[in-house]
Parts: sequence; structure tokens; C-alpha cells
Amino acid sequence: MNFYYWLGYHFSRLVGRLFFHLRVIHRERMIQSGPVILAMNHQSYLDPPLAGITCDRAIYFLARRTLMEVPLLGWLLPKLNVIPVNQEGIDRSALKALIRVLKSGNGALVFPEGSRTLDGNLQPAEPGLGLVIAKTLAPVVPMRIFGAHEALPRGGGGLHFVPITIVIGEPIFFTVIDLKSREKNLYGRLSQRVMNAIAALELK
Repeated sequence: MNFYYWLGYHFSRLVGRLFFHLRVIHRERMIQSGPVILAMNHQSYLDPPLAGITCDRAIYFLARRTLMEVPLLGWLLPKLNVIPVNQEGIDRSALKALIRVLKSGNGALVFPEGSRTLDGNLQPAEPGLGLVIAKTLAPVVPMRIFGAHEALPRGGGGLHFVPITIVIGEPIFFTVIDLKSREKNLYGRLSQRVMNAIAALELK
């Protein structure tokens, strides 16, 4: 964990605790070493930093490539383990970078839906996560965030200091058997399996 990541990590913890009364339920389920995919629904720009503090180590994130064009962010985001991704279609270079990160034994946050929700509801999974699973067989920790849409909704409305909770599910372990199905759309089915696990997590 480099200095910039360490600073961002502890700042996110402080902000989460003070302004959003952040709760993390079943944190003991998090895989804290070796390759792991943290898969979470996507509600707002608050999601990446808040998801990141559920892990005791530095993890990697995907973010829109256009953010790299912003002068300060373009300098800072790479230091925070951000992998730039082009959201217009499937960005194979970003997926390859993500696969390399996982094969090197690191953790990475992935949003199966691909983009932030407009209404707070869960969206269908995109096949990109399934491709990464198939290429790495990294275990997946499903996570569901509640309250982030109300705190910072997509499309405007400003920032609201409301409680946010992250529920962590039981890890999903994939094997080569999961990749041998003759059914079509393997990547989509792998992604949807994770999305179903996310949907099953409840706020308690």
C-alpha cells in the first residue's frame, strides 16, 4: 500500500464513519490475501472508496478513461491503483490489465452491472466479469451497497449525508467444471451467477 493509497484509504474510512455512519456487515467473509474479485452493485461515485476499505490491503479499481484527462485526477488515480477503462463497448485492454492484476495475486473491485444505476435498483450483469472469472478462476466476494444512491444519485441531486451499509456475502469459488458447460453465453451466465448472489444479500 503506497503512501497515496494509504492516505486515501484512511480518509475514506474517516468520511464513511463520520458522514455516512458506514456499516460493513459480515466483514469476516472478505478474502484478505491472494487473488480475489470484489463484485458489488454500483449506485454512486462513493462506491469504490467505500468498498475499498472493506479490504485490509490495497486493491485495484476500474474507472472511466476520461477521468484521466482531468489534470489532478490524471496524476492521482494511477497512484490509487486505478485501471482506466473505455465505457464505450468492451475495453479489452482494461480487461487484460485486470486479469494481469488478479494473476499477480491482487484483489480488484468490479461492478458486474458496468455502470451506475439511475433509479437505485439492480441492473442486469454485463459479460465482462464472466470473462475475467473464466480467465483467472479468482474467487469472487459478492457485496451489496445500500444507501449510496440516496447519498449521491446519478443524474444530480447533490450529496446527502445518509447512512450507508455494505453487506458482504459468502465467497464464490469457481472451477474448470464451471467453464465446460455447452450452453451459450458462458461469460454472461458466470456474471449473472454473481449478480444473483449480490441480489440475495439483504439489509439487516
